[in-house]
Amino acid sequence: MITGKVTDEEIRLFAQLRPRHLSEVIGQRSIVENLAISVEAALEREEPLDHVLFHGPPGLGKTTLAHVIAVEMGRKIVATSGPALERPGDLMGILTNLEKGDVLFIDEIHRLPTVVEEFLYPAMEDFKIDFVLDKGPYARTVKFSLKPFTLVGATTRAGMLTGALRNRFGIFHHVDFYPDDDLTEIVERSARILEIAADHEGAKEIARRARGTPRIANRLLKRVRDYAQVKAGGCISRPVVDEALEMLGIDARGLDRLDRDFLGAIIDQYRGGPVGIQAICASLHEDADTLVDMVEPFLLKIAFIARTPRGRVATEPAYIHLGKPHSTEGQERLSI
Repeated sequence: MITGKVTDEEIRLFAQLRPRHLSEVIGQRSIVENLAISVEAALEREEPLDHVLFHGPPGLGKTTLAHVIAVEMGRKIVATSGPALERPGDLMGILTNLEKGDVLFIDEIHRLPTVVEEFLYPAMEDFKIDFVLDKGPYARTVKFSLKPFTLVGATTRAGMLTGALRNRFGIFHHVDFYPDDDLTEIVERSARILEIAADHEGAKEIARRARGTPRIANRLLKRVRDYAQVKAGGCISRPVVDEALEMLGIDARGLDRLDRDFLGAIIDQYRGGPVGIQAICASLHEDADTLVDMVEPFLLKIAFIARTPRGRVATEPAYIHLGKPHSTEGQERLSI
């Protein structure tokens, strides 16, 4: 499954391929231009950058942008994630060790426990924290002053953030899917760094099937490299990409087995929908987070499904892509 979770090997690969400066970032031009202005202004004032929130589907470069911000500000970055911060004490050790202007990056920030999130509020606003020692009648509060820092949060579900946390960020950016031209440039850059022989048409075809996502483009590049090394003398061309991705079960629109099973469940088992996400989960034996975070965003982007108050509906392009006779029943329900 090309939309699966990131492995340790891929983390090392993406770190190697990650741009370090805003001038090296490909795509997301509006975000890059706005960040460049914000960073330059903060440097001129000799102040930390405002807290930044990036939101959007996984694999689009939110972590990369956080690291770029730290490099551009000339400060270190400390990275963690929402699920890793279970207690205020977990966060306190990180905050008290930050120097002025350092960047604290919290991935999946929407999964912060409530008690940790509330502990973070005064740190973001006033750069102070109140830590409670002991319990009951012996409890006492110790105040700590922090050095001004920049919090960069990343989330795939901005709607799950509380209003109180969301309002404490000064800079908001939605990271969207990449067009094929930008992804082609990313694939070619990655190929140069990894010393992979790839022609323009081969890189372009990888980009076309990468679901608008740089992380998937780099994954596909690695898998096609393996195939080319064994079967095609090591050179990645358009025919080699076609053969390699067909073997991997990735079709011309970049859909993998799980994507096609998702669409097939809606069309075959539920007559095109509407159908709730839990029913689809039961049919596919997958959890809801996998389908909502990794499968649905791209299918919505290419208009293969539609979300309605009554559930998911397969659209006409999905029927055509899967080669199934189109039923208008779901579309009629969609218009009700």
